[in-house]
Amino acid sequence: MSDKVLLDYGSGGRASQRLISELFLKYLGNDELNRLNDAAELSLSGRLAMSTDSFTVDPIFFPGGNIGSLAVHGTVNDVAMMGAVPRYLTCGYIIEEGLPMDDLETIVASMGEAAEHAGVQIVTGDTKVVPKGAVDKIFINTTGIGEIIVDPSPGGDRARPGDAVLVSGTIGDHGLTILGTREGLDFEAKVESDSASLNHLLVRLVRELPDVHVLRDPTRGGLATTLNEITASSGVCCELVENDLPVRPEVRGGCSILGLDPLYLANEGKFLCIVPQEDADKALEIMRADPLGRDACRIGTMTDANPGKVVLVTQLGGKRLLNMLEGEQLPRIC
Repeated sequence: MSDKVLLDYGSGGRASQRLISELFLKYLGNDELNRLNDAAELSLSGRLAMSTDSFTVDPIFFPGGNIGSLAVHGTVNDVAMMGAVPRYLTCGYIIEEGLPMDDLETIVASMGEAAEHAGVQIVTGDTKVVPKGAVDKIFINTTGIGEIIVDPSPGGDRARPGDAVLVSGTIGDHGLTILGTREGLDFEAKVESDSASLNHLLVRLVRELPDVHVLRDPTRGGLATTLNEITASSGVCCELVENDLPVRPEVRGGCSILGLDPLYLANEGKFLCIVPQEDADKALEIMRADPLGRDACRIGTMTDANPGKVVLVTQLGGKRLLNMLEGEQLPRIC
């Protein structure tokens, strides 16, 4: 193959077949994908969760991952937030002519590694190559499907007054990492994306605590925006305690310098967990037993005081309304 992606690789002819066999099947191959049919034959039963997402992150390589691993992690997590075991992914690539083949191989290899770690199979896909300038390097679309293992499944409309609001770890890591890498900023301490597949931890959580009310990953718009979505759906109020919010010192320092609020920065390896008050300690115990949840903590409580609102109790004891993010704080974050 050429050392750069050529338009011919998207033609559907011999070059396309070489790209598929020598690159994609090399890293993503499995019994179903290797059949190279127009569609995948899947074996699933019961209630299903399905999610689709497109990834356009800039830059495509960043500390802690790249667009390939991010695409797998993001869709696996979205399916798992429904109390489901992710099983299968589809993958579509839109690639700019001239992308270095080494970069594409690194991206595909990282997708294969991420899928293997998550225990999912990429069973069908598509590749399009567009002229230089028609797309920025590479965009990836993934769709995931999984089997729901709890009834009822967690949902944004299930939060209730008195519920404990938990988060699985520090917030803002991914957003600040992307910004720093994109702009060439040199922070004093290392900042790295938290991109990871959370499904193994989430499956353990819902199996041991089948009455988890809400699971959500606070990606674009960050923690504050996600909580606004939940309170709007449930008709309750979320009261957060500022002193309890887990933010790495390097992220807090970077946000202070740049005038950013970590509550509105994207996360790609953290999740919100809202459970009945009596289940909070058990949920934290389960989360902290996993490396991806070792910094889990309680950050607030659902109340009936201000339905549909998110209120922050500040370090000085005052209260501040946290609205949903207005505008695009940082475009192409995922």
